[in-house]
Amino acid sequence: MSSLFQKYNVPGPRYTSYPTVPYWEDSSYSYEKWLDSVRTSFTESNSTQGISLYIHLPFCESLCTFCGCHKHITKRHEMEDPYIQNVLKEWRLYLAMLPSRPRIKEIHLGGGTPTFFSPENLQYLIDQIFEGADRAEGFQFSFEGHPNNTTREHLERLYDLGFTRVSYGVQDYSPEVQKAIHRIQPFANVERVTLQAREIGYSSISHDLVFGLPFQKEEDMRYTIDCTNRLRPDRISFYSYAHVPWVKGTGQRGFDENDLPTPDQKRHLYEIGKQQLLDNGYIEIGMDHFALPSDEMYESFVRGTLHRNFMGYTASKTQLMIGLGISAISDSWYGFAQNVKTIKEYEEVLSQDRIPVYRGHILSEEDLILRRHILNLMCQFHTSWEAPQLQFAEAEEVKMRLSEMEKDGLIHLHPQGIEVTDVGKPFVRNICMAFDLRLQRNVPTTRIFSMTI
Repeated sequence: MSSLFQKYNVPGPRYTSYPTVPYWEDSSYSYEKWLDSVRTSFTESNSTQGISLYIHLPFCESLCTFCGCHKHITKRHEMEDPYIQNVLKEWRLYLAMLPSRPRIKEIHLGGGTPTFFSPENLQYLIDQIFEGADRAEGFQFSFEGHPNNTTREHLERLYDLGFTRVSYGVQDYSPEVQKAIHRIQPFANVERVTLQAREIGYSSISHDLVFGLPFQKEEDMRYTIDCTNRLRPDRISFYSYAHVPWVKGTGQRGFDENDLPTPDQKRHLYEIGKQQLLDNGYIEIGMDHFALPSDEMYESFVRGTLHRNFMGYTASKTQLMIGLGISAISDSWYGFAQNVKTIKEYEEVLSQDRIPVYRGHILSEEDLILRRHILNLMCQFHTSWEAPQLQFAEAEEVKMRLSEMEKDGLIHLHPQGIEVTDVGKPFVRNICMAFDLRLQRNVPTTRIFSMTI
């Protein structure tokens, strides 16, 4: 296995979209085309599926040096209200161009630190969102909570608004690792908010863990998974640390690459953690995710309805996802658009009564076909050659690229399609890269992706 890791540990996308952001084409995109794609998707899907909202709440009181998200570091809580007013203005601009009243199936509050905001402000935000929308049948609302500042009032207010899923960023319980990534949070804080959410009635509690962090050792991983198993969260996101210090704004400059585990050590950390989770009844779902059999994530994986987008894995799919807030990315299925990345720009564009997107991509027919293949592989570990909507001109070239992976035991190729083996699951990003024709046609000359393993 070590030789496979060395062979396939190359820079590659995480495939929360296809095409991936570095391969979006400005020539395909315009503001008007984006709005047209939103209207088309909304008309096709609102009455049957509903839509999703991702709301980016970017404020953090301190900088975690492992984080690659867009955030705004401040202790000034007076910034909450003006930001919420701008998010609501953006939402109303979308409402004004939609042909009918939206039915919201999913809301996810991400960050940043959503629980930076007071419970009162979060309630106001959600109440105002639904001034112009309805809840779809079977809606699922979730938010990200920081264990240090999530209060029982946060949990109760959001639960009363329909939120039944919460995800806590844990990362690692080792004091040395926490100090290195500037994320000091004792187990007691995680235990408190986990038990409170369970008492209140949240149906799914998730913990985010990260392997490959600076100074992280085998004993740290065993200790972190032991602590996690004591609390038995319903879901676990077990992410590979993506070291991308060249990306502006990440803050990943507080430690040296020499402080990180080697690729072999990093994968060993994952295998240790994975085995401990499996031994305690968790089931591997998609890439880097685990769930208890009682959780809806597992049920959606079994049903074949697991979906992946810019929010990560979701247990249900809506065709249209609107992103609100700075840097948020929207997905109409036919196109992507990203908002401006600073609060100042966000305010300025909104003051012109314009939705604050600044770049995007409108998918070609080939993009749509390849997107389906990559989603199938990321969510179900298999895809088909047979269905008309999955056929494309360069399929034989893709099969040739996959042939070496078949020799290495990562996949089974057959006339009907491709199956990822258990050996191949850690390499699913590499397998998807064989389908990524935009990447294959224009291999980057500089490093733009994190390592795949």
